Amino acid sequence: MSHFQFQTVANIISGLGSIQELSTVLGNQYHKALIVTDAGMIQHALHLPLLKILAQCNLDYEIYADVQADPAEQIVLSAVQFAKDNQVDVVIGFGGGSSMDVAKLIAILANPKQSQSIQEIYGVNNVKGPRLPLILIPTTAGTGSEVTPISIVTTGETTKAGIVSPILYADVAILDATFTSGLPAHITAATGIDAMVHAIEAYTSKIKKNFYADMLAKQALKLLNKNLKLVLADGTNLAARQNMLVGSMLAGQAFANAPVGAVHALAYPLGGHFHLSHGHTNALVLLEVLKFNAPHAKALYAELMQWLDPYSKGSTEGLCDLFIDHMQRHLDHSGLTLKLRDLNVHEQQLDRLASDAMLQTRLLQNNPRPLLHEDALKIYQAIY
Repeated sequence: MSHFQFQTVANIISGLGSIQELSTVLGNQYHKALIVTDAGMIQHALHLPLLKILAQCNLDYEIYADVQADPAEQIVLSAVQFAKDNQVDVVIGFGGGSSMDVAKLIAILANPKQSQSIQEIYGVNNVKGPRLPLILIPTTAGTGSEVTPISIVTTGETTKAGIVSPILYADVAILDATFTSGLPAHITAATGIDAMVHAIEAYTSKIKKNFYADMLAKQALKLLNKNLKLVLADGTNLAARQNMLVGSMLAGQAFANAPVGAVHALAYPLGGHFHLSHGHTNALVLLEVLKFNAPHAKALYAELMQWLDPYSKGSTEGLCDLFIDHMQRHLDHSGLTLKLRDLNVHEQQLDRLASDAMLQTRLLQNNPRPLLHEDALKIYQAIY
């Protein structure tokens, strides 16, 4: 077994109704909490159980609810200033990946002992100082952000940048699927596919693939594979939703340690230019990237197929093809729009997308097969 390093969140609490454990987590050690979320959470009153628990703890709080999908740097800075002005001493990220990503950065940049600016912490392992206590509570089963050391920020009109540091790992992640029960089918599908991509790309990660991440990725994929169909058929199936949330978390742990590759690299420009959700953009490019990677990753795809279906038979090439077909069926069943022409993307924009994908060197280095501009362009053309 080759040498590897594995890191994750120290305390994970999972189960239906597990939000009640928040009172134990908080205790009486803090003065003021900041809940970081988006307007939709407030509009649908999903945050009310949190407020009830904070009241039980006699803990003062503020709510920052201006987070938007693919949060811009200015939103992060606004949230940080809000936290500083209100002198909060614990941060609770509550929502999808964007809310949790912003919460991570608030915990760093709003710490009174932190002197770094956001510009100084972009990239890998550039965070130097301490952070505020951080609790993350996902309300979608997709990003795995509650257990990753990564925050993604929109830095320009169409560009994104990552901040990656083990200091971003939360102190506690609470997985309670009662918060996901009202998700519309298209969000359930997109976030579920996103989590499956995390598991697949972690399992085929070129540089840091390791035994521990492989184990998590395989278990994640099995949970997601079985339960995505169930929740799309019946959105009130809380047991299946809890399994999806755990699968998403396991995939998050896997790719936090064995990073993702070309699917994400090609998805980011689509999100930046056309404001499509991250899960949807991953779904758009997934099949063509699997086909592109197959010559270099067919043995790994074959292993995943046999893991999902132990009765599947055939050569390595045959099992690889079965796995790609299997993922095609998930996409077909998702109800998502999977052609760029149907999403107001113009064909003359594809070359720009390919150029932007080439800028994602942090991700492309992990891909099992080297991907060049012309390869990216062919993939975009195939899904046009």
